[in-house]
Amino acid sequence: MKLKIFPFCFLTILMFSCVNQKSEDLLYSNTFSLKDVVLLDGPFKHARDLNIQTLLKYDTDRLLATYLKEAGLPEKASLYPNWEGLDGHVTGHYLSALAMNYASTGNQECKELMEYMILELKACQDANGINHPEWGEGYAGGVPDSETIWSNLRKGNFDAYRSAWVPWYNVHKMYAGLRDAWYYAENEDAKDIFLKFCDWGINITSDLTEEQMQSMLDTEHGGMNEIFADAYRISGDEKYLTAARRFSHRMLLDTMSSGTDNLDNKHANTQVPKATGFQRIAELSGDSKYADAGRFFWETVTKNRSLAFGGNSRREHFPPESEYIDFINEVQGPESCNSHNMLRLTEHLFRTDPSAKYSDYYERTMLNHILSTQHPEHGGYVYFTPARPRHYRVYSAPNEAMWCCVGSGMENHGKYNQFIYTHVRDSLFLNLFVASELNWAKKDILLRQETNFPYEEFTRLIITKGSSQFVLMIRYPSWVKDGDLKITVNGNPVSFNEHPSSYISIDRKWKEGDEVLVTFPMHTSVEQLPNIPDYLAFFHGPVLLGAKTGTEDLKGLIADDSRWGHIASGERLPVDEAPAIINTNKNDITEMIIPVQDKPLIFTLPSSVLNSGDDMILEPFYRIHDSRYIIYWKILTNGK
Repeated sequence: MKLKIFPFCFLTILMFSCVNQKSEDLLYSNTFSLKDVVLLDGPFKHARDLNIQTLLKYDTDRLLATYLKEAGLPEKASLYPNWEGLDGHVTGHYLSALAMNYASTGNQECKELMEYMILELKACQDANGINHPEWGEGYAGGVPDSETIWSNLRKGNFDAYRSAWVPWYNVHKMYAGLRDAWYYAENEDAKDIFLKFCDWGINITSDLTEEQMQSMLDTEHGGMNEIFADAYRISGDEKYLTAARRFSHRMLLDTMSSGTDNLDNKHANTQVPKATGFQRIAELSGDSKYADAGRFFWETVTKNRSLAFGGNSRREHFPPESEYIDFINEVQGPESCNSHNMLRLTEHLFRTDPSAKYSDYYERTMLNHILSTQHPEHGGYVYFTPARPRHYRVYSAPNEAMWCCVGSGMENHGKYNQFIYTHVRDSLFLNLFVASELNWAKKDILLRQETNFPYEEFTRLIITKGSSQFVLMIRYPSWVKDGDLKITVNGNPVSFNEHPSSYISIDRKWKEGDEVLVTFPMHTSVEQLPNIPDYLAFFHGPVLLGAKTGTEDLKGLIADDSRWGHIASGERLPVDEAPAIINTNKNDITEMIIPVQDKPLIFTLPSSVLNSGDDMILEPFYRIHDSRYIIYWKILTNGK
């Protein structure tokens, strides 16, 4: 079953009800508050809890130092040295992460740090208005040399702007942090600072022509169009929607809306947030051009430009089709930030078109990329995930490496409960199979999902409190074979005609004690590297399988403060000497992968199908750390 929800239906509601609504009801129409979705024991709860421990090791005053400096206030700590010139960009991510984790867990240290940051940012915003009256009224950014950059930009002089390191990208992170502190933690001061900051953004660009705006947007600027669209949703003031359109880069908007992929050799994470903004504008305005652009961008990236674990880009750029072998040869594989932003785009698209293809992609990327980018013991974050056989990843350390993927990583592991369940009117969507509890307050329903997925092939839903009529929408995953999915309600089979990558609807009056059992048998499959048919990845169900290949020369495994420390710079072992598949037809490979008894998701790849002398062990890629690995296997034909 497929529902389409169009934005027009709530535009009128927006204008009359936005002032007094709670943040959880106002910003996004289909989400539950994070406090209403509780993670139960499992890999995602472990990752979330570890991430909180990691977040609390950061020095908040150092994160705020550049904001105080640019506002002309006394600094309380020294700036972080790594990525100097992009000072302050992680601070907004950190604020978002504190808000998310406070909302999810009630952690008081996260709350206190968030409130402290907001107090300091308010002081900076006030000081900017006093100390920089010509350009600083409402400014809450920390871009190095802000005065030179912004005072000249407002006059149409982009010299300082272009010589700096992506100023709009930098301030976008704080815009998002303030929005999230209001949305997730209901902090009204954050909302006030946010809207004043948005007014600053409008004023600083008010004298720029459309041509000058588009020239300015040639420089990476994050998701500024999404930010202004959100300000419109929060306030109902049309000026913010106008600003969102002015901050939309027509280079990408025009091509994507016409169904033209012009992404070759473009910096990937520069483009993804633009498309997220396109979709957000479409959702709030009903503009079909923006909707077409957001949808086509997602389609072409996920279908044509993404690797098995859901990530994209090499050396941070989208390669042309003729260069996809770079994914095998290069060590700078897909960037974590790209997947972070692709999941945001996916969430936005799902609100207007709750299709299972979006949930399928979300699950794949969350499970195989996002979860894999956190070290399971010390909590460090990963920047690049190489697909090169026998290479490895490196990890950040608190207060050391301050990469962009540290910032997005801070958020990633605090929002695992965000997309498990969504709702549309009287329909509850079960999107992800994650052990959790849902409090659907408007229906007075408590629901518990019990599962050890992906280590077992079922999930159990139990109504633990309440009674209400609603439609339960259960995802039929793309990785389950047609006809294999089974559902029972209180032991009675449910009949349905849906096929993989769809939703099955069960409309009934649910009551306390009702139990739904969803059984989804998993099977082993292979997937080709895009445009390179001789390299295959192995899956079991939605789980990407990889193999450890050694621990030699893991240089910089935990990165230092060096500028290029995020790149795994140990020896590049020869690709043509990596283990490869021999004497096997591609169609028969899955039959050669042997499950290990009593060890879920552990398999043996026997030496008889390899060009090496030993069996190899396959396991979930997200569990492989501190090691070299293989996720794409060369298929040798006739020994070549």
